[in-house]
Amino acid sequence: MGDWYRRRMGVRMRSALAAALVVAVASVLTGVALVIAAHLILAANVDEAASQRAVELAAAIEQTGGADLAGAVPSSPHDRTVVQVLDPNGNVVASSAAVARIGPMSPLRPDAGRVEREERRLDEGHQEVVHVVATGASTPHGTYTVLVGQSMDEIEDGTEAAGAALIIGLPLLTIVVGVATFLFVGRTLRPVEAMRRQAATISVSNLDARLPVPTATDEIAALATTMNTMLDRIEAASTAQHRFVADASHELRSPLATIHAGLDLLGNARLPTDASTHVTRMRRESARMGRLIDDLLLLAHVDESGLRLRHEEVDLDDVVYAERDRVTAERPDLRVEALVTPVRVVGDPHHLQRLLRNLVDNAARHAHHAVTISLAANGDEAEVVVRDDGPGIPADDLDRVFDRFVRLDEDRSRLGGGTGLGLPIAREIVTAHGGTLTAEQNPGGGAALRIRLPVER
Repeated sequence: MGDWYRRRMGVRMRSALAAALVVAVASVLTGVALVIAAHLILAANVDEAASQRAVELAAAIEQTGGADLAGAVPSSPHDRTVVQVLDPNGNVVASSAAVARIGPMSPLRPDAGRVEREERRLDEGHQEVVHVVATGASTPHGTYTVLVGQSMDEIEDGTEAAGAALIIGLPLLTIVVGVATFLFVGRTLRPVEAMRRQAATISVSNLDARLPVPTATDEIAALATTMNTMLDRIEAASTAQHRFVADASHELRSPLATIHAGLDLLGNARLPTDASTHVTRMRRESARMGRLIDDLLLLAHVDESGLRLRHEEVDLDDVVYAERDRVTAERPDLRVEALVTPVRVVGDPHHLQRLLRNLVDNAARHAHHAVTISLAANGDEAEVVVRDDGPGIPADDLDRVFDRFVRLDEDRSRLGGGTGLGLPIAREIVTAHGGTLTAEQNPGGGAALRIRLPVER
């Protein structure tokens, strides 16, 4: 449940729920405490009022000796405070109008000067609870008992009102706090979202971009500054790496040209058979090194400033036929077929030819007997598919083959002259032309590399 909560709920929602939960718990505890405190305060006020009334009436009875009791007792039937005066025998000798028809409303009979309390219902006809205060008054005729009852309805009404306010107000308060927290946290996280959007656009081709730094000097601004510092280091390291690759490739070209020239001279000389075989192998390896240096230079240029293209009309069918004829001449052991529908695109002819050459050479290296090149128009796209009947590409490696220096079969790739850069360069060229390059498993066995390029009408 905790993992689901963390995966599904974002920072804003978790913060809002946490704030609402804290407010709800605090409000419940505070509300219960306030209701209890209000009940106790109201009960204390009722008791104080009833006790004061009872003591005053007892003092008046002691002064008059029990005479003229009716004048001291309230007669209003709507008075919430009711009074009864009992003679020493326990008979009601004076009472309020509200309790005139009932007997003594409490069995309490305290001695003179003492005060006793209880809560009770007066009788079956009176449903309300009455707080009764009893005190004794000493007279020459004996001890009179003064009973003062104060209705508890006001306390109950006040307690119920406070509870109702708590029940109604608590959900509203919780919702308001949750929504407010959600909105405020969202406003607080706006700089983080801006940083995230900017970070999503940063790649190898635009390492000079930086994250926006908020004007406020807070933790988010410190994070943005730290991330920009990290991007500075990454850009510097990447620039140094690209410069090293480009410089090394350029420096290698001159000695490699010298090696080529020397091997050509040796190849034209009359050498023993063993020496001639070694010269042939060295010429093949030097040619492979030349291709590797060219590929490294191209990738270094792509990483540094992107691939610059010329925009010309290119007949892809001519490019396909040219590659078919080239591979047929170089690999007479393979059957090379071309299934072509004429399609014209706008792009760089040199790079498009290099793109198809890389894919066809890759297919020829891995094919057992046949390579098929198909070209057709598919809606607003030109689709080129290069198939071979080789071992194919495992499903887990269909995207990994486009990573640089990746060889799924090291020995075969090295013997066949592969560098692990042909497919990455091909994808760079297709991407620069606004298309896609994907690897698939050929239904009949082998691999299929599919190019889709937009056709500008």
